[in-house]
Order: sequence, then C-alpha cells, then structure tokens
Amino acid sequence: MLVIDFIDETNEITEEQIERIEKLLQHAAKEENVPDGAEVSITFVDNEKIREINRDYRGKDQPTDVISFALEEMGEEEIEIVGVDVPPVLGDIIISVPKAREQAEQYGHSFMRELGFLAVHGFLHLLGYDHETEEEEKEMFTKQELILQQFGLTR
Repeated sequence: MLVIDFIDETNEITEEQIERIEKLLQHAAKEENVPDGAEVSITFVDNEKIREINRDYRGKDQPTDVISFALEEMGEEEIEIVGVDVPPVLGDIIISVPKAREQAEQYGHSFMRELGFLAVHGFLHLLGYDHETEEEEKEMFTKQELILQQFGLTR
C-alpha cells in the first residue's frame, strides 16, 4: 500500500474528500505497479502559497493548480545507494484549493473530480511522467483519464 501524508493548510478539505483521494491514489499506485510502502505527501494550500512556490522553484510568479516535487530523481552530485531495500519516497504534491474550485466551475465538473484530477496528475509526475512533448502529453493525459474513469471520477 502507498503511504500518503495529507496536510491541509486551508482547513477546507473534508475527511471524506481526503479518503476519496487516498483511495484514488491507492488505485493509481496499483495500476502503475508502485512498490508497497512507497511514500508521498499531499499538501493543500491557498493561491498565495502556491504562487510563492511556483515563483521560487519554477520562476513563474503566478498561482498554479498543482506542483510536484519528485524525491527519487538523482541530482548531479548525488550518489545512488544500492543494495538497501527501502520503500521509495516519491515526493510531494502541492494542490491549490482555490484554483481547484475555480477550475471545477470552469470545466463544469465537481470539485472532487478536479481534486482527483490534480492529485493523479501530480502523482504521475512523481512517477516520471511529463507533458513537455506532444507524445509525452498524450501518454500522460490518456493514463490520467483512464485512472480517473476506472475510479469513477468522470466529468
């Protein structure tokens, strides 16, 4: 099972919503063959906080909907540890609650569907998926949609 640490800095996410996101990501982890015990954190923030993070880490001084920080990627000066069998710490997903609400309204679906979409999107980034090229985007977005549909979070 995936180990998920939830932090709600907004105090706007209900226990039921957290439980659904947890079940959704457990499903996504199973679909992606993520090893048992792998860890991820999800933090719910306001637009100001995600704007600061976006500015400081991506050079974009504006709020965004979701940002992921993968911890399993090797940096230039890092040395890979081999022979130690510990579950991977995948990284952090940060979701803007106001952006999620705004986008749910804009796209005409539920807030829960948007939260689920953003959580899966961030999770797939932690697993190495990206959307820099048309081919990468097609693969990632197809996978996202499939996971959401299998889980029942349709538009």
